Amino acid sequence: MAADLPRSIDDTTTLLRESGYIPDRPLATATFLALELGRPLFLEGEAGVGKTEIAKTLAQALGRDLVRLQCYEGLDLASAVYEWNYQRQMLEIRMAEATGDASRESLAQDIFDRRFLISRPLLQALEPHAGGAPVLLIDELDRTDEPFEAFLLEVLSDYQITIPEVGTIKAETPPITIITSNRTREIHDALKRRCFYHWVDYPTAEREHEIIQSRLPGVDERLSRMIVDFVQELRKKDLFKLPGVAETLDWTRALTTLDVLVITPEVINDTLGTLLKYQDDIAKIQGSEAASILREVTMKAQAAGRG
Repeated sequence: MAADLPRSIDDTTTLLRESGYIPDRPLATATFLALELGRPLFLEGEAGVGKTEIAKTLAQALGRDLVRLQCYEGLDLASAVYEWNYQRQMLEIRMAEATGDASRESLAQDIFDRRFLISRPLLQALEPHAGGAPVLLIDELDRTDEPFEAFLLEVLSDYQITIPEVGTIKAETPPITIITSNRTREIHDALKRRCFYHWVDYPTAEREHEIIQSRLPGVDERLSRMIVDFVQELRKKDLFKLPGVAETLDWTRALTTLDVLVITPEVINDTLGTLLKYQDDIAKIQGSEAASILREVTMKAQAAGRG
């Protein structure tokens, strides 16, 4: 059952938190304004900081369908918007020829009927949904080519798509649109101007601890604090790819699966691949560097009375 949209920033924060997403105040504000004013929300940030999760959480919390367009290089209209079901069209033509029921002109018109149209994510998001307008997630837009970005600009302007054989299809109610980018390339200003923008940064230690407690309830409090402290220190290092929240949660799951209660240099070396995804980064941290970070984290914990 669809839920009402939140009526304030505090309501938005509560809505997200109750579904397991722990936002900071600026992110809750940007989300509330996008929902309230019906504008797309454009989220940029490093991979693994929770951009995609916002859309999933909103769909779950509001009881809406989630329509996801996963972007990639070479994405075209057939994959993103629509294509014709050529097999069904050919079958229709052969049946008509066999029975002699239709003229060539009427047959040409019939095979381009909506029943032969295969809706892809962008078109699906404009179509009616039982629970109300869906959440449209356009994920990793920076992976696409600029021509597709230009097409998307037209879609987001009027929330309509024109199909030459069918006509213009316009959303009765615009979808709740979340666009994400890992900033591997710059997105054109014209598209950004149509959106509310927010940079999703790595969380503070306190918020990251809250995220672990929310997503993985039952994790030992002391272990959770040590995990967060270690990851926070790791992000200060000169690495090719810093660990995001997703990697923090993966490491937490790995350590609890291994029944680890105290983090040791040996444990770090054995499980570093859940945090770091490049061999050069692993080689840089493994061994003495990991032990050094752990000593620093342990000293800070003791100073704070958590040792």
